[in-house]
Amino acid sequence: MKAIIVSDSQTQQQFLNIVEKLYSDDKVYIRPLDQDVEKIFDVNQNSFFKHGQCIRWILVDDHNKVIGRIAAFVNEKKAYGYEVPTGGVGFFECINDQTAANFLFDTAKSWLVEKGMKAMEGPINFGENDSFWGLLIEGFIPASYGMNYHLPYYHQLFKEYGFETSYEQLTNIIDLTVPFPARFTKIANWVAAKPGYTFEYFQKNNAEKYINDLMEIYNDGWQDFENFVPIKKEVLQESFKQMEVIMDEKLIWFAYVDGEPASFTVLIPDANQMIKDFNGKLGLLQKLKFAYRRWIGVKRMRAIVMGTKQKFQKHGLESALFIKLGEYVLPKNQYTELELSWVGDFNEKMLAIHEATGAKFGKKHLTLKKSF
Repeated sequence: MKAIIVSDSQTQQQFLNIVEKLYSDDKVYIRPLDQDVEKIFDVNQNSFFKHGQCIRWILVDDHNKVIGRIAAFVNEKKAYGYEVPTGGVGFFECINDQTAANFLFDTAKSWLVEKGMKAMEGPINFGENDSFWGLLIEGFIPASYGMNYHLPYYHQLFKEYGFETSYEQLTNIIDLTVPFPARFTKIANWVAAKPGYTFEYFQKNNAEKYINDLMEIYNDGWQDFENFVPIKKEVLQESFKQMEVIMDEKLIWFAYVDGEPASFTVLIPDANQMIKDFNGKLGLLQKLKFAYRRWIGVKRMRAIVMGTKQKFQKHGLESALFIKLGEYVLPKNQYTELELSWVGDFNEKMLAIHEATGAKFGKKHLTLKKSF
């Protein structure tokens, strides 16, 4: 076996196309758009290169056949927030062979050691954790846009190499064809009617304001979580620009208390229901199909991030945001399912909200760690 650095168009395509063979018999698998994967490794499109490094490899056997791939990266803003310097690995794909998997992991480990790292997390993304993050181990259903989907044997490949679970990431699903629980609705309506509480949905013509509000709420609400790194405005601008093609403004809501930004939720239509037969490509024909399906073919939404300032937590604002969202969504009779993804098992407050909405278990991902 030999690991080859992805350095030209040929190895780039081999890195992308390995999934065709691996998932050829999996009827559930939806291939991510090639352009979405490539953005991660493009220094001009991924702002994380300003404070990090990244490399990727393909693995070939002695017949020069591609049998695996992996990427390794160091996010300098996060790497030194752990007990020991920790890098990341991701975009792992491999045949069901422990020797091949070990070769990939060893290759990534050697590079990370050269960069001063003493551990690695994976499979994670060289970017924000709202996409390409975590190892799927339960709930092998069609993935929503940006969510990792894996072959069931991958978990064993990671465990055999010595990876251990850092935390679980739970995704729960709300059936929008049935009403929210009565108690949830009663409390949410009571909160929404409180004096001084106002609610607004995202408006593109005033995007700057809402991006600033989201950054203010997020950085306050999440600051006490382990290894928290404040989100930057340029990262949010980049994210909203990428979402623009599928964005529905009225799926992104903000709550204000006496005019102060207090809470938000960001939902997107599940683009995977638009691209499921594109095989990673987005040419003219696919774009026409995408535009057509944008309004009639999408039944699922995905909640990608929520946040509430610390002083407004336990005020019920998240519940009120769901009610406001429902006032728009339910009369449309388009969406039948809302995926609440993914929530770390350490986030008891958010898991409690999931339970209150009546959400049911959907799938589980793991973030794993290997110390050197």
